[in-house]
Amino acid sequence: MTARAATAHAAPARAYPGCVSSVPYVSGRGGYAVYRIPAVVKTRHGTVLAFAEGRRDGAGDSGDIDVVLRRSTDGGCTWGPLTVVAAGRGDTRGNPAPVVDPRTGAVVLVTCANSGRATEEQVRRGEADRRVFVQRSWDDGRRFTPPADITAQVKRPGWRWYATGPGHAVALTRGRYAGRLLVPANHSVAPTAGSAGRGPRYDGGHALYSDDGGRTWQLGFVTGTHNGVTNTNETTAAQLPDGRLYFNARDQYGTAPGNRLDSYSGDGGRSLDRPYAVQPTLNDVPVVQGSVLQLRGPGAPLLFSAPSVPTARRALAIWSSTDFGHTFARLLTLSNRPAAYSDLVQLGHHTLGVLYETGTAHSYDTLEFRRLSLTGRP
Repeated sequence: MTARAATAHAAPARAYPGCVSSVPYVSGRGGYAVYRIPAVVKTRHGTVLAFAEGRRDGAGDSGDIDVVLRRSTDGGCTWGPLTVVAAGRGDTRGNPAPVVDPRTGAVVLVTCANSGRATEEQVRRGEADRRVFVQRSWDDGRRFTPPADITAQVKRPGWRWYATGPGHAVALTRGRYAGRLLVPANHSVAPTAGSAGRGPRYDGGHALYSDDGGRTWQLGFVTGTHNGVTNTNETTAAQLPDGRLYFNARDQYGTAPGNRLDSYSGDGGRSLDRPYAVQPTLNDVPVVQGSVLQLRGPGAPLLFSAPSVPTARRALAIWSSTDFGHTFARLLTLSNRPAAYSDLVQLGHHTLGVLYETGTAHSYDTLEFRRLSLTGRP
């Protein structure tokens, strides 16, 4: 497919009267000071599930934080009441990474948690523990099982910080590993010997996966030596039409000339085909989380969403790749307003959804859900 054809396929050609966008989360409402960290999936029954962190104490990443959810049965036009999926009860629960099991239709949610009294930097210094949990819903996201601790299965000794996603996880639907649920993640390691805890901040990437619907988990690939050139952080993933996995990550405090890194896996996430390397066609993206989504259909492109001003979190945009993620071209900019984290979901054959942090004055004022037509048809 040519670049022009890809633009015609993926650019919005027609707005939906009365249903272009909706705002499922407004900071300061519903008992939370701020809502952050969007993640969105569509269930087997067509329900859109919009997850977020409900932060009671403010915009900071620590404190009393719940994982919350709102459901939409009309494609993201209107939303049901807010429910708490994982309650912090004074502690921090977050980094929602949901996925729909293609074999059973169950919604599987992986999250992380630590003491509400601990900051990320304290976790990185080894002064507090960060743990990993899984939950499942068998009734279209209405109710979830209590969080089950899977830390021992997916976190190596010596790892300190741990973050799943954030954003939707991946269900493999074709090839040898069809049915596998895979969550991209990142971790930090202890400083090198002799640094007295003051060594460079090194982040690494890894994946965790389940072949039994989320009941048991194991580690997939783990990036190699932490050299400070590329520091893999906040990773998003998609399965390409040829069955390979594509990983795209934020470069956190790395010295490489670019803010986005990517890699591939041909064995269902057990290993990487090559080390993470800078993706130069996404150099307009600042240091921030992003989302990838492989659209369904013959010749459909791989999409990426993130802010598009290199020096600021604003102007959320969507890029398209027609060569399996080797290069990206910008398709459209949703607005010039402040914007930060985002997540992509395919709503129908011709409809795309984007759940993203935005606002008039600040990036964290709201979580907006934008509907985009891919071909001009609903």
